[in-house]
Amino acid sequence: MTVALMWEARATAGRGEELLTWVREQPLADAPLRRETFRAPQDRVLVITWWDAPYDAELPELPEPDPELVTRAVHRWRFETVAEG
Repeated sequence: MTVALMWEARATAGRGEELLTWVREQPLADAPLRRETFRAPQDRVLVITWWDAPYDAELPELPEPDPELVTRAVHRWRFETVAEG
């Protein structure tokens, strides 16, 4: 099964590039199958990692950034792949 972990944060005004740099520098304890980083308006940063693991597996996640760097707590979601059709 493939599990996708999503991590999304919104930087404080004008600090989007700093948050993006911070996210890129964060290592994970294990290597995922895939890791992608996205940005969006309002200084939002999204990271999705894909893992070959059961849905409820204990997986490494990105930490919370310093509170001064973000406007709120990080949002986290976990998804599993479903068969097409």
